[in-house]
Amino acid sequence: RRSSRVFCYIIILLYAERRRKRRRFWVHPIITRREEHGEFYRLIQELKMYHERFRGYFRMSVSEFENLLQQLAPSLTKEQTHYRKPIDPEQRLAVCLRFLSTGDSYRTIASSFRLGVSTVASIVRETCDALWHCLRDEHLPVPTEEMWRSTARRFHERWNFPNCLGAMDGKHIFIQAPANSGSLYFNYKGTFSVVLLALVDADYRFLVVDVGSYGSNSDGGIFANFGLGKALRDGTLNVPPPSELPGAPELGKANHVIVADEAFPLKPYLLWPYPGRRLPTDKRIFNYRLSRARRISENVFGILSQRLRVFQRTLQVQPSVVDKVVKAACLLCNYLRPKGEDQNHATEDDHDCEQPLQGFEHCRGQRASVEAQNVRELYKEYFNSPAGEVAWQYEHVNHAL
Repeated sequence: RRSSRVFCYIIILLYAERRRKRRRFWVHPIITRREEHGEFYRLIQELKMYHERFRGYFRMSVSEFENLLQQLAPSLTKEQTHYRKPIDPEQRLAVCLRFLSTGDSYRTIASSFRLGVSTVASIVRETCDALWHCLRDEHLPVPTEEMWRSTARRFHERWNFPNCLGAMDGKHIFIQAPANSGSLYFNYKGTFSVVLLALVDADYRFLVVDVGSYGSNSDGGIFANFGLGKALRDGTLNVPPPSELPGAPELGKANHVIVADEAFPLKPYLLWPYPGRRLPTDKRIFNYRLSRARRISENVFGILSQRLRVFQRTLQVQPSVVDKVVKAACLLCNYLRPKGEDQNHATEDDHDCEQPLQGFEHCRGQRASVEAQNVRELYKEYFNSPAGEVAWQYEHVNHAL
């Protein structure tokens, strides 16, 4: 009886093996004609002769593409084997940039470039890794004291906010709900996401980024566990010591601060607006001046979404790949915006995504230390003094009433 059961089991396995779909091709005929009809070998080579169309296709110029390729080529070059010809670095970079600039699915890009879907997935993942490792030291280095001083100087020159180390905000990157993740990635907007927390400078460049936190977490909670938040608490971030505000030595020395919105805690190194309605004029002026500097972070997120439109769609990839994509995208934005770039040279994408100043009627009050409140009071006093005021602030505040 036992032998008959074993025999039946073998028969069932053989039947299942026969019914299993066999692989028809080692390489599909469509893919074998890649060099004849693939998008990289035909359309992209023609686009190099029409620079405006090339910029619209890849969201960068021909020279920027070639310079980027030169830096990434050693990391993207694959070893030649006897089985098949490897995909060259230029085509790998083109596939990745096309994914970032459009957000098209892997299947759509695979059809256009005549590649396998799994091949496109591995190319995007590996190229994003290469972008991060090759460009990080140059375009997103660990801030030094001199970098902080330069950032504070630029914020004073461009946005009339002295001793400012940067503007900070969070952005939800929408993703397809990962399997068996429950509500970890479910955010207050009713979608699934991971959070990009970024500190940006006065010239629309990323200074520090943190990505990968669950969408269900708040910006303040992420900041508390963020390396930047811990380093600021511990005083290990090379932040310059307190210094006098320009033209107001009588106010004493003021901390260098980061500007943010009410989602973050009020700290001696982190300022956000006064909450509530019907505020006195001096507090409304402080809120206006802080918002004028803080909105740079929102503008940067707008520039990121306009330049790399993958962020205008829901990413259909695993969270680990989302992290790689977001970090590579932040580096690319810095790469495409040279240091100290003047506002007059902003691109059309940049102007399309500048955000208007917002009101503060819905700001929530939070408990803060006396030291943090004193720092905010000092800046409020400075912005209402002859040394710190700007001509248009009273008109703007009165007009907003």
